[in-house]
Amino acid sequence: MRAWIVDRPGPVAGGPLRLVDRDVPEPGPGEVRVHIAVCGVCRTDLHLAEGDLPPRRPGVVPGHEIVGRVDAVGAGAERFAVGDRAGIAWLRHTDGRCRFCLRGDENLCVSPGFTGWDADGGYAEAAVVDERYAYRLPERFSDEEAAPLLCAGIIGYRALERARLPPGGRLGIYGFGASAHLTAQIAEAQGAAVHVVTRAPQAQRLALELGAEWAGGLDDAPPEPLDAAILFAPVGNLVLPALAALDRGATLAIAGIHLTDVPVLSYERHLFEERSVTSVTANTRADGEELLRLAAHIRPRVETVPYPLERADEALADLANDRVNGVAVLRIAA
Repeated sequence: MRAWIVDRPGPVAGGPLRLVDRDVPEPGPGEVRVHIAVCGVCRTDLHLAEGDLPPRRPGVVPGHEIVGRVDAVGAGAERFAVGDRAGIAWLRHTDGRCRFCLRGDENLCVSPGFTGWDADGGYAEAAVVDERYAYRLPERFSDEEAAPLLCAGIIGYRALERARLPPGGRLGIYGFGASAHLTAQIAEAQGAAVHVVTRAPQAQRLALELGAEWAGGLDDAPPEPLDAAILFAPVGNLVLPALAALDRGATLAIAGIHLTDVPVLSYERHLFEERSVTSVTANTRADGEELLRLAAHIRPRVETVPYPLERADEALADLANDRVNGVAVLRIAA
């Protein structure tokens, strides 16, 4: 099968990915194999390719927003049958025994496994996964629409929960890419007024099209104090203006897996009056199931930019250079 691997991590302009031929993987006990139709392109893939996230094994296949059909079932697997549509997301293993798993916080598991980092992901024609970590997908979404929900949607939903936005509150969103454009629609459906800060004019226009109350550039401040904010852009310098825009008692949730260094904070300006900063590590499977139920109900508009599998490296380069307005997705099989 065709697959892209992280060959030599480094700047995307230097070509860190390489297209290779790989044996089709066989599902082990409790696993299913998915013949991949679509895989979303996530900023985490870019961090992996460029070395911000060191690959955990050589030649790993990136990609963790995988949608396809089960075409083989391992011994003992019973949740899915051949022909079922299934989704594979970022979280693919937890030990189930550590103190975090036992208290219901499997996103904090001390020995987790992740798709496209610890194990081969979706920039390929097939992938295997423990069926307990695969998702059934709402039929109302096409494969291309469903793929971004599996990371951009899930992590955005968890970030929104972590931000503790009060009902009908004012939400600030910093950066407006794949995750942000879905999260904004979920917040709006719940009655929030959304304010977006992003450097790309086309992203500002998309934010307003999708119902944002206001959209501005990086040097602009939201027109009113924020009850909560989410930082999606992996830019530590944005932490300070985001905190400064918060109202009393509000929370900034940082949603990325990688962030450049945060400048020195002023306690009086940025944190006093019970403002808080929190982070988002990964999601639980319950987060994923809840996001998919919610998305099926409100049906957010999923803005996608398709690429064939052969142009995965180009998709990553476009993402790195803010040329993707929405979510880049790889079309792999009909």
